[in-house]
Amino acid sequence: MGARLPSERSDGKIFGRVPSAAFSLTLTYRPRRRPSAVAMLCLQNCLLPQLHAASPLPSPISPHVYRLLSTSTSASAFPVPFSFEDYLIASCGLALAQEEISRTCSISASNSDAIIALLSDAGLSCADVTAVVSADPLLLRAKVDNIAPHLLALRNRVGLSAPQIARFLLVASRPLRKGDVVARLEFFISFYGSFEQVLVAASRNQSLLKASLERLIEPNIALLRQWGVPDIAQLCSNSPWVLTFNPERVKEFLLRAKEIGVPPTSRMFKHTVSVVSGMFKEKQASKLEFIKRTLGCSESEASIAVCKMPGILGISDEILLHKIEFLVNEAAMAEFFVF
Repeated sequence: MGARLPSERSDGKIFGRVPSAAFSLTLTYRPRRRPSAVAMLCLQNCLLPQLHAASPLPSPISPHVYRLLSTSTSASAFPVPFSFEDYLIASCGLALAQEEISRTCSISASNSDAIIALLSDAGLSCADVTAVVSADPLLLRAKVDNIAPHLLALRNRVGLSAPQIARFLLVASRPLRKGDVVARLEFFISFYGSFEQVLVAASRNQSLLKASLERLIEPNIALLRQWGVPDIAQLCSNSPWVLTFNPERVKEFLLRAKEIGVPPTSRMFKHTVSVVSGMFKEKQASKLEFIKRTLGCSESEASIAVCKMPGILGISDEILLHKIEFLVNEAAMAEFFVF
């Protein structure tokens, strides 16, 4: 049976029939809202392949309807009601939290169109745009005038390719819409040695690209160098939050690691700093006391064990006790040789 053009009923609904292998399309006409490029893209990707596959005919729908779906994204092209939340769930598989839903309700179709066009102009593919919006839906709420120069600088100043820009936005779109991240990105590429390493560190600590270079990042790096810590870039890649702490707090971490008995010049010092920076001083003292009590060793012997394996400070008491009991009772290992 041939396709029949959609017709408008008096109750304001558009309805039509396509071949039996396709499906019926029922849309509600709301002239006060405009479709966005995102919604039209969703329609194009979802409807056209199914309509083509439904019939052996060259075009199972009229040229007029095909033109609306495949070419035009203007305001008057196809008055489809646009629900930003519904699109994210249906197209990107993104379920928003209640507080995010209330914030995305204020996103306008016109601003979404502008942001999508901006990302496309930067060279991002359709799949890249969908991935970036899925990672940060509120990007469509950002001001185009604020983001446009930053995106341009990523390409022209930093020299990132379109795929690299897409990967960067997946990690750092939030810092990007909060301000200029180009200067920080350039600094960290030089510090870590490559763009790839910056992405690794930024994925572990998104504050990295928002923190002040002058007040936090540079003073902390200078402090680590002053202490003679080796492999600073590796330490700050594994534990990038060290760079965004207040310098006084970083100094405390260094002192606590040294008090355990690990020399700053030792290759294990960076691992010790990484562990102690993730726990309070009281928790560290409690863990050392637990090791002493469980093994029946002195404080110096417990410190030696931690110097050899700083990671044991981050293991829970239950798991650590289970491991020690296995080594002593099952493996018949003397307590002194457990670590």
